[in-house]
Amino acid sequence: MSMPAEDPARSIPILPSPDILATRDFYRDALGFDVVGPEMDDYLIMRRGEIEIHFWRSEDRKLPEVSSCYIRGGEVPALHAEFSARRVKGLSPFTVRPWNMKEFYVQDPHGNLLKFGCAPEEI
Repeated sequence: MSMPAEDPARSIPILPSPDILATRDFYRDALGFDVVGPEMDDYLIMRRGEIEIHFWRSEDRKLPEVSSCYIRGGEVPALHAEFSARRVKGLSPFTVRPWNMKEFYVQDPHGNLLKFGCAPEEI
């Protein structure tokens, strides 16, 4: 049996954005993310704690409307409470779904869907 890696591999979503600056502003100002690395015209890296999301500039405005990512873990209830306090536009209720995950959703200004979830017993 191997020892756990100090820096484990992880999956990082790369979502489309027709406007990198508007994406940066939303994730920073509404959701509390920080910009990571140099700011570029066609690529953006945002991080909040262990949550990291990358964005690439796409001229196709329909792509974000069919793109999403799932963020899971015990921190999710606190994120919903914070986003509620911040009055994040379009924040969904935090509720147990038929698949037995307690979830809430946020859509960014371009349509990318962020799904946040945790097992009900994690609350």
